Amino acid sequence: MIRALYNWTIRLAEHPKALWALAGVSFTESSFFPIPPDVLMIPMVIARPSRAWVIATVALIFSVLGGLFGYFIGAVLFESIGQPILDFYGKAEAGEKFANHFNSYGAWAVLIAGVTPFPFKVITILSGWTGLSLPIFIVSAIVARALRFFIVAGLLWKFGPPVREFIERRLGLMFTIGMVLLLGGFAAVKWL
Repeated sequence: MIRALYNWTIRLAEHPKALWALAGVSFTESSFFPIPPDVLMIPMVIARPSRAWVIATVALIFSVLGGLFGYFIGAVLFESIGQPILDFYGKAEAGEKFANHFNSYGAWAVLIAGVTPFPFKVITILSGWTGLSLPIFIVSAIVARALRFFIVAGLLWKFGPPVREFIERRLGLMFTIGMVLLLGGFAAVKWL
């Protein structure tokens, strides 16, 4: 099953509309969707290393735009949309305690969440809800997401064929590590 899923993802990554799929995943992940764009971006770069920088740029642009949508959810639609999303991630009470101090460290929160497995959408919504300065939010989001996506793309561009061989030989292990990181990000949300 894991092999079939991997092969499907690689085929999707080679599809002519793969950049649009990546754009959609990057946008929605920054505002409400739980799956990170890396799930699609990594196989796309592995499949077509010559397009690594284009792929990272698409992920960056649409992730920041999705982050702005998350900010909008927090600022304007918090009661109807933002609160249920924070409830889903177990952050409702933490959000209220956090709001008083968030803006003092908001840029750092956006930077840290933007480069780690911590769900970025929680920070984008909280940024809008607490009224974090929009220019500070945008700059922090651009820096964080650029670091994340361009480092991943650069490493895969430089070491792509050996990385692909390693992944394909140890697919079960790579799947397990990916799931641990994904679940670890959700656990971090519950405990932070």
